[in-house]
Amino acid sequence: MPNLMAKFRSLTRMGEFGVFISLLCVASIFALLSEEFLTPSTWAGILTVASEIGIISVGVSFLMISGEFDLSVSSVFAVSGMTMALLSDLGVSPSLAFLVAILLSACIGAANGVITLKFSIPSFISTLGMMMFLRGVLLAITGGFPIEMTGEPTILYVLSGRMLGGFRSSALWFLILVLIFQIILGLTPYGNWTYATGNNAVFARASGVNARKVKFINFILSATLAGYSGCIALARFRIVEPLAGTGLELEAIAASVIGGCSLSGGVGSIIGAGLGALLVGMIRIGLVLAGAPPYWYRGFIGVILVAAAIIYKLTRRR
Repeated sequence: MPNLMAKFRSLTRMGEFGVFISLLCVASIFALLSEEFLTPSTWAGILTVASEIGIISVGVSFLMISGEFDLSVSSVFAVSGMTMALLSDLGVSPSLAFLVAILLSACIGAANGVITLKFSIPSFISTLGMMMFLRGVLLAITGGFPIEMTGEPTILYVLSGRMLGGFRSSALWFLILVLIFQIILGLTPYGNWTYATGNNAVFARASGVNARKVKFINFILSATLAGYSGCIALARFRIVEPLAGTGLELEAIAASVIGGCSLSGGVGSIIGAGLGALLVGMIRIGLVLAGAPPYWYRGFIGVILVAAAIIYKLTRRR
């Protein structure tokens, strides 16, 4: 019995404990409210939604752990999808258009890093400005109208094609990316540098860690994954709007915090962020099945976010 209690206490100290408990509670509630909730088709939908938010959350989490924020990911999400659609409609190979969209996303991330680090501007301000600038450019280019991607190129199936049971390939990419970046964060020197930079950048530099370089790379990573998620969304809908992704930056940050990332940096895990994204997707689909008004969604996310933060604080104190 003492060994069992010791194991339970060690489990509660894990950063993912809060989101795991939240997942169990929310799943139980929706399973009681709707018989359709536990069906394969419902979970296919949950994973589809979670994958698009979760891929963004992976990059956002890496950046948050290193002590910075990126509010421009929602606009990068739209820019990437819009770039791929426009280039494809102009006759560019869809695969090449995808690569250009990802490269453009990486360049936006690099710009965020340069502006933030070179001029010592808080990342909250610099990326907020980038978010508004990119959204304005999209509206100016499109006139506010959506852009449709024509044809059925293979790259769209690779990004978000339907597989067995209604599940999409985007869910597979999500799981692969979570696994890869969790390994990078937990088992490589770069992961240690990221934690050290977020804990104390001055001490990290004194220990030989190039904190500015780590943050710069993580800005690029955050934007690149946001762009990748935007291309996945385009592959699913075959259309992209200039206002696509509005609010995704807050959902990605919420998923990361629910998963155990600290707003002050230095703490977090990619698996936790992935579970947080899964919780967000579960709430989106679950509320629809329960017949709740759509505007309940953000309120529900807020409650879960605060509850997970409280659980996280309690477990950290222990």
